[in-house]
Amino acid sequence: MARLTGPKHRLCRRAGIPLCGSPKCPALKRPYPPGQHGRTRRQRQSEYGLQLLEKQKLKAIYGVKEKQFKRYYAEAQRRKGVTGDTLVMLLETRLDNIVRRLGFARSIHGARQLVTHGHITVNGRRVDIPSFHVRVGDVIGLTERGAVLKTIDESRQQAPIVPPYLAFDPETRVGQLARQPLRSEIPVNISESLVVEYFSR
Repeated sequence: MARLTGPKHRLCRRAGIPLCGSPKCPALKRPYPPGQHGRTRRQRQSEYGLQLLEKQKLKAIYGVKEKQFKRYYAEAQRRKGVTGDTLVMLLETRLDNIVRRLGFARSIHGARQLVTHGHITVNGRRVDIPSFHVRVGDVIGLTERGAVLKTIDESRQQAPIVPPYLAFDPETRVGQLARQPLRSEIPVNISESLVVEYFSR
């Protein structure tokens, strides 16, 4: 299973925003590039540099590696509709991301850990594959071990509003993908058209 082992916040600092989703991301306190000249250096980015940065940002937001990301892009190209929007939708409906959107974890890395440790169920069955594709109507819940984790309760207390394409019952702590998300509803601040341009070179 592919796993990101490098520095999690370097790209956050470069982009100036907390791409990792962590409430303790260094980019929140230091929203400028790392290094001795981070505050004063003026970078003139080429068109390719802008495209590359948007691709790297999208990868970081969803915690996927390059080979996996290329597969998502190839799948988005095969489907009908706008390639960029479809790409973001495919990434948005990964199981680890749905777990994050439901508020079970504060970051994509925390959500991925919950899934791989076997704390998440889909339609009543335990699923430990973070890249599992959640389909419309699938019900996301917690296993018996997951239901007693304090980290999930803490995350739910600080969780943002659940997106409109998800249904969530706070009493039973069960969520569902009610419908396919629209691009305008996905809280990801990137230009997917630049990502498409990057792969179209």
